[in-house]
Amino acid sequence: MSRSFLWKSLVVVVCAVIALGLGSANAASVGQDVTNPQLRDAEDNPATVPDFGTHVLAVTYADTSVSDLGDPMNDAMKAKKYPKDKYRGIGVANMKDSTAPNFIIRKVVKGKIEKYKSTILTDPDLSLAKTWNLGACKGKSVFVVVGKDKKIKYIRYTDKSNPWNKAEIDKVLALMDGLILK
Repeated sequence: MSRSFLWKSLVVVVCAVIALGLGSANAASVGQDVTNPQLRDAEDNPATVPDFGTHVLAVTYADTSVSDLGDPMNDAMKAKKYPKDKYRGIGVANMKDSTAPNFIIRKVVKGKIEKYKSTILTDPDLSLAKTWNLGACKGKSVFVVVGKDKKIKYIRYTDKSNPWNKAEIDKVLALMDGLILK
């Protein structure tokens, strides 16, 4: 074997290891500290995640093409009727990866806020995805549990080929019970 071939092979392996390492460094993970990103409300005014650092948060971050993928988990959380002084569930519309125009997304968000009496913020420029290192979120609904200590306690990327199942929902509810009863 020639020295040139071995050298080129070594360079390829080193580059692959570096690429894999960098990819994992940019992925959100359990235990990661997060900060409160600057987002927008339904009227396009500056907003941040309410109760950040004071409540256990369940955040569903999705583009409009898959916004319903989070419904099974969100419905299960609502059914638990966690105390509002300890828990906050919110939605964040990933507008950057959505195909609909922003004004239409904002109109839909306003309707959902009114209909469900819920908190839904908007993210026109991937601020949340970048701040929390969520990576590529196009075509995904990302569910993140953040503790009062501002650390990720759970994260799940859901897409059409990987929907919620009962076992995973039960796992999250058990985690939430533990975090809220602390």
